[in-house]
Amino acid sequence: MNARAFKALWGGAVALMLVAGGLSAAEPEAKKAVKLPKPPARTQPLLDKGKQAFTLYCVACHGEKGDGQGPAGMALKPPPRNFAKDAFKQGQSTAEIFLTVSNGVPQTAMVGYGHLPEEDRWGLAYYVGEFIPKKKAAKK
Repeated sequence: MNARAFKALWGGAVALMLVAGGLSAAEPEAKKAVKLPKPPARTQPLLDKGKQAFTLYCVACHGEKGDGQGPAGMALKPPPRNFAKDAFKQGQSTAEIFLTVSNGVPQTAMVGYGHLPEEDRWGLAYYVGEFIPKKKAAKK
């Protein structure tokens, strides 16, 4: 299969997922004030669970390194988020990432994973947070 056929196949599959998932191209609702949930303690077992879920559900679009270079991501418009470089549309705190994982991002191919156990979604939120560059302390 050549690259053009591959992109067309993935584009069709993504379009089907969007239609099946009930996403539309309608204007998004005004951003409502949302009470952020309180994250559980960050533990190594929770982070490991997040890595496992990321590998299963997220790598196809976001890539193993979280750089947005997954094989399915090539056909997506807008492209998948590069967690290390791109701004997070819905916030990058652990609680905000949890809500994004749970609810998805309107007008993108990022569907919600609210069907996953809550612990897995918190693990994903913490694991995705690991890709965000840490701010360097200012030199004196």
